[in-house]
Amino acid sequence: MSLQNPIFIPGPTNIPDRLRRAMNVPTQDHRAPDFSDTFLPVLADCKKVFGTQDSEIILFTSSGTGGWEAAISNTLSPGDKVLIARYGMFSHRWIDMCQRHGLDVQVIECPWGTGAPADQFQAILSEDTAHEIKAVMVTHNETATGVLSDIGAVRKAIDSSNHPALLFVDGVSSIASVPFEMDEWGVDVAVAGSQKGFMLATGMAILGVSQKALSHMDEAKLPRTYFDFRDMLKANANGGFPYTPPLNLIYGLRESLEMLFDEGLENVYARHYRLAEGVRQAVSAWGMILCAKTPDLYSNTVSAIFVPEGFNSNKLTDHAFNKYGISFGIGLGEMNGKAFRIGHLGSLTEVMVLAGLAAIEMAMVDLDYPIKLGQGVAAAQEYYRNTATTK
Repeated sequence: MSLQNPIFIPGPTNIPDRLRRAMNVPTQDHRAPDFSDTFLPVLADCKKVFGTQDSEIILFTSSGTGGWEAAISNTLSPGDKVLIARYGMFSHRWIDMCQRHGLDVQVIECPWGTGAPADQFQAILSEDTAHEIKAVMVTHNETATGVLSDIGAVRKAIDSSNHPALLFVDGVSSIASVPFEMDEWGVDVAVAGSQKGFMLATGMAILGVSQKALSHMDEAKLPRTYFDFRDMLKANANGGFPYTPPLNLIYGLRESLEMLFDEGLENVYARHYRLAEGVRQAVSAWGMILCAKTPDLYSNTVSAIFVPEGFNSNKLTDHAFNKYGISFGIGLGEMNGKAFRIGHLGSLTEVMVLAGLAAIEMAMVDLDYPIKLGQGVAAAQEYYRNTATTK
């Protein structure tokens, strides 16, 4: 029975029946002439979601982590210096990957619950008059803490420093759920994944790559074979792949884009705000606080919520799963045992979110949390009821 319940983790997200049907296709010949009829429009339409006209869209069979590796290996060389701030588990993982690739990683340590420190980026870049820093890497939506950073402010920091560094952005849990403006923000590589806002199964990294980033391909000396942009772009130009593509996911992506465009991207973003704000109203009614330290950092795709002192958030998520058959996100890294996460992105409605809030309330009352049944649900109901739009 639990398989009928929606999940409330920040990815993979719920897969709509429409997309499951789209991915349920028989084996087809990816080298047949008609493959390009599906594939090339997918690349073109992804640009609308990334907010770009000038960049190339590149797909790899992998999770978003493979997209990170592709971004690094196609543009940088061993020993290159990169600038990254650590303010959550996923920015930490990007740091780890860069270090494993032999890059010189300059890390800005930030409190978890804060976002990308544009002012510190600007100060460091302004002092780098020799332009030793080759790239600035930013996690747009830090899934571990529920923090959304201001990428436009990071771009302004780079420009104000008159610095040529590339700007790489992890948009895995933001792209297709909240506004993303690749061209306007001057992003050089943006990484998304099929399993978040695109509402598909895990297995496809979706990258937007600027012409500036592409100009670094031939001089970059980090090894790459499977993730080589050059091989992919050469094959894509003829409507194909350099190796076997994830055909089912490409068909799913075609349908996912249609779903997003049918709803309208602005409406998609507005829906995510409404879902998130309802959850935030519930958190406030419970007397709890978010990991995100200020409202301007609140994520509209995931809320990380501190449990009261003396309680263990892992026991809460385990209890919700074991008794009620429903999944919420555990706390990661510094948040482990201290916070749980409610994912509210992808294929969700207000009614589904209310069900999730009711379930986690039952689990909290079972474990003697200082709340009453209906406390958070009622707050979310009032918000959704008073801000309802005509369907």
